[in-house]
Amino acid sequence: MTLLLAGDIGGTKTILRLVEASSKPVLRTLHEERYDSKNFPDLVPIVKQFLAAANSATPQKACFAIAGPVVNNTAKLTNLAWFLDSSRLQEELGIAHVTLINDFAAVGYGILGLEKQDILTLQAGKPDPEAPIGIIGAGTGLGQGFLIKAGTAHQVFPSEGGHSDFAPRTELEFQLLKYLLDKHDIQRVSVERVVSGMGIVSIYQFLRDRKIAVESPEVAQVVTTWEREAGQEKTVDPGAAIGMAALESRDRLSEQTMQLFVEAYGAEAGNLALKLLPYGGLYIAGGIGPKILPLIQNGNFLLNFSSKGRMRSILQDIPVHIILNSQVGLIGAAINASRL
Repeated sequence: MTLLLAGDIGGTKTILRLVEASSKPVLRTLHEERYDSKNFPDLVPIVKQFLAAANSATPQKACFAIAGPVVNNTAKLTNLAWFLDSSRLQEELGIAHVTLINDFAAVGYGILGLEKQDILTLQAGKPDPEAPIGIIGAGTGLGQGFLIKAGTAHQVFPSEGGHSDFAPRTELEFQLLKYLLDKHDIQRVSVERVVSGMGIVSIYQFLRDRKIAVESPEVAQVVTTWEREAGQEKTVDPGAAIGMAALESRDRLSEQTMQLFVEAYGAEAGNLALKLLPYGGLYIAGGIGPKILPLIQNGNFLLNFSSKGRMRSILQDIPVHIILNSQVGLIGAAINASRL
């Protein structure tokens, strides 16, 4: 039996999971804890505290999923003054094999460990287990990546596709593009500025400033507070407030915001699918999807996903799934650790 340590490391929270690998692909969770990252100067004291609480021997292998770019097994965390190096972690923790991977790459590995109840299928399509698997996930940003089968295993490739250009398709989306260019005094707009948590707020501000609908006092207060806190630590989450108001049908401006958001999300998912032809499945990851599930299931997402002219029939054959398990990245880190 092999002891594995998996971690999901972010600027706000760090989640560690101790896993026992008795046989592939069986991974049994022994212990799990969540920590506030800002309360620690580095990852090492968190791991030592975790292993002491688990009353565990030193794991043989570890994989940490990092919220930020990973270069040559080193990472500087976004919003946190930590610099992580796998060689240093191996030495200070006494773990023989340590690797660092991008958190969205961890989601890719995590797909391989999902159970039936962990996903919701939007479109069954015509699955091909030998074909690529695509991943797109709106959350704080917009992650994109893919998996390709290599022999009996899959290799995961993250990408920076979320930073490609936003491609407006309607008069309203062209107005949104112009609004964002002028508001931020920039030369281009990435799709991440529209399809993400910050994108929800940007769409709301655009529709509000264009007086498309009247603001409700409740949502307006949250958005105004968030705008006033520019450059400071945020005390409110306007994206969540807008999404909830739309789900509960109690604010017309929020409903229109989320409709435009879902349409843009579906269109970008379709763009990724055209580039990859992921008949192995296109998986919708990220924190936003499961929270606004009814809005994605109402048809607008898939309508815009497949609205690609002559390519419509191709996209209608691609399986589309939403990942419901919020710990898919942690699962992926454990799977990757088992492969070291």
